[in-house]
Amino acid sequence: MNVNISGRHMKVTEGLKDHVESGLEKIHQHFDKVIDVHVILCVEKDRHLAEINLHANGLRINAKETAEDMYASIDSALAKVDRQVLKHKDRINRHKPRTNRETRDYQHHIVEIGPGASGASAEDSDTAIALGHRVIEKEKLALQTMSIDEAALQLDLLEDSFLVFSNAETMQVNVVYGRDDGTYGIIEPQF
Repeated sequence: MNVNISGRHMKVTEGLKDHVESGLEKIHQHFDKVIDVHVILCVEKDRHLAEINLHANGLRINAKETAEDMYASIDSALAKVDRQVLKHKDRINRHKPRTNRETRDYQHHIVEIGPGASGASAEDSDTAIALGHRVIEKEKLALQTMSIDEAALQLDLLEDSFLVFSNAETMQVNVVYGRDDGTYGIIEPQF
């Protein structure tokens, strides 16, 4: 850990340096990925200001505290940095990446086809047993009324593969989707 302590309008004594470094050791015990720390100590009239800038593996933490005593301002700035480091460490520890089981948690189903429907025999319908499925995500949409051209333009703006809308000409629910060749398809209900 690279520690740089500088003073403005004051001389940094060995006692102040030791006090800052002992406080930073506590932070280093909590989070050992600290790369460098820049501490600025400043005196302005009756105020003693301590500013700590910590850089740790992509994380930047800044704490600035004032008090009537330099040691008190250093202690409160170190406490603020320590809280932020612990908060970041807790956030990292709570994060749980997805496992392979979670990514493949969708179950498909086979729909039973009745005899006589689209040329299926009774034997085919016996083998097509309905297993059921589980809904993983449910979303409610506010149905917007628009023309087919407007729906295609809206689909370009969205980054979805389809758009459900109310057709302005027929006042029925339609679905517009993008095809692999760059064109659009539309699904209309048949009654």
